[in-house]
Amino acid sequence: MKISASLRVFFSTFILSLFAFGFSFAEEVESSDLLPTDEIVIPEILLDAGGDKIPSAGLEKKYVGLYFSASWCGPCRKFTPKLIEFRNKYAEEFEVILVGGDGSEKAQANYMKKYAMPWLAMKNQSIEAKHASKVSGVEYIPFLVILDQGGNIITKNGKSDLSKLGDEAFEFWKDL
Repeated sequence: MKISASLRVFFSTFILSLFAFGFSFAEEVESSDLLPTDEIVIPEILLDAGGDKIPSAGLEKKYVGLYFSASWCGPCRKFTPKLIEFRNKYAEEFEVILVGGDGSEKAQANYMKKYAMPWLAMKNQSIEAKHASKVSGVEYIPFLVILDQGGNIITKNGKSDLSKLGDEAFEFWKDL
């Protein structure tokens, strides 16, 4: 049986694609297997809007809001200024980390710059960012998960709490 050249190219590409996908998937599974299954892991290095690497040290003394958001999301763009104002008011005790849903690091950085986000971000599409999303059960954005000073999730309803309670949300979270 004779196989045409185009069919051979197709099958060769298909087989190589399966191998490449399998390899990258296995690599991701192995990396994520090192993370605790029920805990958020804040990377030791976070990124600012310019892409500079900044140590995450010092966050353990603060409440942290993991902000799952993306530049293409209309409700995110509407909520972001409210979160910036809230974060700035409570910056001594509260910090935000962006867990971006944009398709690239450049898009995430542009989003941070456009809105003058005063916080840092997890590397776009990193193992830690994907893990945080999975552990938090993120199904939609914007989504705000609040962690206590020990890194434990105290609520997954941060956006709703902030929208309903305004400035009183912080005291509410501290009481949880």
